[in-house]
Amino acid sequence: MWLFLAFISAALLGFYDVFKKQSLKNNPVVPVLTLNTLFCSLIFLPFIVLSALGRIPESSLFYVPVCGWEVHKYVLLKAIIVLLSWFCGYVAIKHLPLTIVGPINATRPVMVLLGAILVFDEHLNLYQWIGVSLAILGFFMLSRSGKKEGIDFRHNRWIALAVLAAVFGAVSGLYDKYLLAPQESGGVGLNRMVVQSYFMIYQFVLMCLVCLRIRRLDTAEHPNNGLKGFRWHWAIPLISLFLAAADFVYFYALSIPGALISVVSMIRRSSVVVSFTVGAIIFREKNLRAKAFDLILVLLSMVFLYLGSK
Repeated sequence: MWLFLAFISAALLGFYDVFKKQSLKNNPVVPVLTLNTLFCSLIFLPFIVLSALGRIPESSLFYVPVCGWEVHKYVLLKAIIVLLSWFCGYVAIKHLPLTIVGPINATRPVMVLLGAILVFDEHLNLYQWIGVSLAILGFFMLSRSGKKEGIDFRHNRWIALAVLAAVFGAVSGLYDKYLLAPQESGGVGLNRMVVQSYFMIYQFVLMCLVCLRIRRLDTAEHPNNGLKGFRWHWAIPLISLFLAAADFVYFYALSIPGALISVVSMIRRSSVVVSFTVGAIIFREKNLRAKAFDLILVLLSMVFLYLGSK
């Protein structure tokens, strides 16, 4: 069950990346990111209120229990980690093709895999190792194909931000496993809806503070990082909708006993297939033929991960 949910989350994440790219076209990053956190908060706020009023039963998947600071301090830290990843990722995806950002994001499961083995003592079987190896190879080759577009990976600040987004994302994935794992297994044992609902709200509060800070800065030289020149786009609320759905399925998958964070994270990165396809059709990105074989390796790796997890 958790494996199927991971694939669903991956598909939703693929469209999430597409809507991010569309929303950031000729738009500054900060207001788009702030609106994203606002809409995500509005999606989950009713669950918090209705749960507190007793309108949502404790047996419901959408129930959010009331918690104190001992719980919220963990969620606040997650909000900071994710917001750092999002900000770096938003700036990178604004200035780079989807077919470049996707493979860089896809290195995230490799980092999560190493962390899961070292921190959580997870073990993969033969099929899963084959799947992981094929995915690493496919993502590496896909990244190399991007060099044909004239992007110098060693001296490009957008590439550096994309890498930072992947690193923070990997840290967030490992932290999720720690938060949701039962206390007897070495985790905190938090409720998944508490984590997902409140970290969205904390992110919005943090982004409001960022907006207040940069309003006083001269953004004439850096308009893409400020507040000026913002235009509303229909894709902006879709970022939040698809992200909320993808994360809801993701947290639910991790809460199922036996779920492996290394495998779930790897499958979620197969969202690159969706973003690649849409990027080719809508954004008309280049060197698609050279990247087609690399995507086949990615798909094949998902097959082996599925076989190894049955």
